[in-house]
Order: sequence, then C-alpha cells, then structure tokens
Amino acid sequence: MKKLLLSLAVLAAPAVHAHHVWLEQDGKTVRLQFGEFGLNQRETTPGLLDKFGAPSATLIGTSGERALTLDKTAKGFVLSGAPAAGESIVAEDGNYPTWESTKDGKVSTHVWAPAARLVTSFAAQQPKLTFDIVPTGKAGQFKVFYKGQPQPKIAVNATVPSGWSKEATTDAQGEVHFDLPWKSVYVLEAKYTDKTGGERAGTPYASASYVTSLTVNQTMGLAPLPAAPVLAPGAEH
Repeated sequence: MKKLLLSLAVLAAPAVHAHHVWLEQDGKTVRLQFGEFGLNQRETTPGLLDKFGAPSATLIGTSGERALTLDKTAKGFVLSGAPAAGESIVAEDGNYPTWESTKDGKVSTHVWAPAARLVTSFAAQQPKLTFDIVPTGKAGQFKVFYKGQPQPKIAVNATVPSGWSKEATTDAQGEVHFDLPWKSVYVLEAKYTDKTGGERAGTPYASASYVTSLTVNQTMGLAPLPAAPVLAPGAEH
C-alpha cells in the first residue's frame, strides 16, 4: 500500500486525523487547501473547512513582504496574490479550535497550528513560519526550522498528486534530501509537538502541535503519474 501523508491532526479530531493544509497554484490563482493532498481530497464549506478561523498569508518578495487577503470559497481559501519568479507565499492559521485531553482526572488544553509555504524555485529561503520547511538552494534539498533553529530528526514526507510518497529524516543540520523523479508538483509535510506549554489568546495550553507543508514544482523529470481518484470531502479512508 502506498504510504499516506503524515498525520496533521492526530490529536485534533478523529474526523480529520490525517488532514493537512497546503498551498496550490493554478495559473494566477493560489488557494490554501485543507484535506489530504496525496488522496486528492479537498475539504469544502459547509463542512470541515469551517473549522478554520481567520488564516493569514504573506507574500515574500525581493522588495519585502506584503500581507495577502484570503477569500473563503466553497473549495478553499483564495489568496489575493500569486508569487512571481523568485517569490514565495506562507500561510498559517493561529485560531484553529483547541482540543482537550484528560489524564488522571486532569483536563489539558492543546492547540493545533497548521501552516504552509509555496515556492517558485529551489532557491534558498529563510524561515518565516514558526515551524517551516524551506529549500536550501540545492535541487531536492530542504531544511526544517522551529522558531528559527534547524531541527534534526524530523520526519518529512514528500508526496505527488498520484499518491506516491517517500519519507526521510532530517540530519544533524536539519537538512533532508529527496530524489524528485517526476515532473510534478510535490508537497512536503512535517510535524513537531512542543510540550512546554504556553498561552494563546489568553488561554493556557499544555502542548502545541505544529504541522507545516512546502509546495514546490519540479519542472524536469519523468512524465507524472495520473492523479489519484478524487476522495469526497469529509470521507474517511
């Protein structure tokens, strides 16, 4: 069986236990999607897309950064801009609903922080998101950061629309390398849980689960495999 994408919300809610967010571009339109990229599943509204509060997005260009607006549609959030060559976009939702767990009679609150990045090339990028995957400037090589620091021993999953995926682990410098055989869009995904606790919007929490993705387009290689059959929104697998 083909390896599925890493779980984004194992602890968030059973109905979305393997969901994640990613940015995808179709012509000049960029959308923030919620679902499972490798299963060709995109959540809609009304439905699981409504769990999002107010995601934000930033275009990072050669002349600086610019906030983008997001328009919620039936099939994802449409961004107000698209990256030119050499630019990138990051997006995140800091208001996704919290969830609770109970252990030995004690109730703890937890947060889930999904984020995504879209790049136009393999040119080196600096981290921007709290938990981020960026290209290093070498084809197929990427680096994972948490709060600006390289993160070793992080599992990263690379997936294409057909559902094919491959997992690798970052080295001591936080770097990971993938052979990207197909001329295709790839989505890389990783997760990190910080158990030190904190506070969000005045509410204390015991742990924060970060999941981030990176969308990159490989312009050379073998002809891509057909995309996986569409999986209906809300469907479990």
